[in-house]
Amino acid sequence: MLKLLNIINKEHNRFVESHPCGDLLQLTDWAQSKRLTGWYSRRIAVGDETGKILGTAMLLFKKVPKTGSTLCYISRGFVCDFNNRPLVEFMLKEALKIAEDENAYAIKIDPDLPLDEHRGTIEFLKSLGFRHRGLQDGMSKDNIQPRQTMVADIEKDDKELLQSFERNNRTKVRNAARRGTVVYKAGRNELAIFVELMKETGERDGFLTRDITYFESMYDHLNPHGHMELFLVKLIPEDVSASLQEDLMKVEKDIEKAARKKDSSKKENQLKDLENRREKLSKQLVEIEVIKQEHPEGVILSGALLAQSGHKAYYLYGASSDSYREYLPNHNMQFEMMKYARDNGAKTYDFGGVSVSPPQDSPHFGLWQFKKVWGTEVSEKIGEFDYVINQPLYTLAEVGVPMFQKGKVKLNQLIRNRRRGR
Repeated sequence: MLKLLNIINKEHNRFVESHPCGDLLQLTDWAQSKRLTGWYSRRIAVGDETGKILGTAMLLFKKVPKTGSTLCYISRGFVCDFNNRPLVEFMLKEALKIAEDENAYAIKIDPDLPLDEHRGTIEFLKSLGFRHRGLQDGMSKDNIQPRQTMVADIEKDDKELLQSFERNNRTKVRNAARRGTVVYKAGRNELAIFVELMKETGERDGFLTRDITYFESMYDHLNPHGHMELFLVKLIPEDVSASLQEDLMKVEKDIEKAARKKDSSKKENQLKDLENRREKLSKQLVEIEVIKQEHPEGVILSGALLAQSGHKAYYLYGASSDSYREYLPNHNMQFEMMKYARDNGAKTYDFGGVSVSPPQDSPHFGLWQFKKVWGTEVSEKIGEFDYVINQPLYTLAEVGVPMFQKGKVKLNQLIRNRRRGR
């Protein structure tokens, strides 16, 4: 017999972290971090007659402006065995009671369930009254969370992990590690540095960024329980200079060896290559001396927020400077974060949403290229579902408002184009 349980936050989080379809977005810490952006939460736990927890759900609510209604969003929920049909039905019934109590126009869910194993779950949820929003592209704006993400298996030692990357990427990771950058776990006081890097990244890549209060809220709620860390990558001029001088000495010795060779054709080609290498290293040494004078304590080149829930790690936000990109700070950072997550119990590392195999002229092509070289595979989920409670308000919120917003964007583009034409 199924029944509602009264459990504390710690028990809820422990269940989410240990469950195969548990997710960061179902943690109480995550729900608390969303208060800043206008969300509030209620939760349910369901168990058997012995009190064993069988399923949980964190229900997020946000008020619809100028109405007395809300949207109920169970992000990456329910957390339960979806093959246990009576359990899912019971959880929906209890979620509906809360949603109606909060005057929600709909319940939205997007379970962390792989499509290949759960095609039948789509039909089951539809039979319960849910509307499936379709198998959307991973970068579609029609879904709140990406349906397709890139996930790497990190349950390997350092050597095996590096070997799982594409060959070109392995080379970049090795080069990044020896070029004088250091990856370190930063504290809350360094979030301001990360936010400045985010602004720089947003200007370069053309997206809007959040202010520091958003990241502080996430950090303050997720970090104390081990669910989030800030990583930064620092270029150390002294280390770079020492590495370059060592490389230059090796090249000088190789030039001496090559000069003693008798075969003139091979000798000339080898000497030419080595002299080009020497010239490049000499130029880099001059550049690093300038960096040393301008940034004697080093300079931060990139950063990221790494989140974790049980055996799942997530690359949430990343940012990098426009300067000194040749030192490949992001490659060093990703490898170190993957190792850190693994050492803290993670088995998988989620790089986030992608458009799978987009054409080269797609705005999402670069993101796909970056995320596919880390030994990742596409994690394709069953998608987003809506349980409609108030049909007129649902139509207004889910159809009318998006149409109005798209029309507004097109009108603004038309006005800008006409002004340029003048």
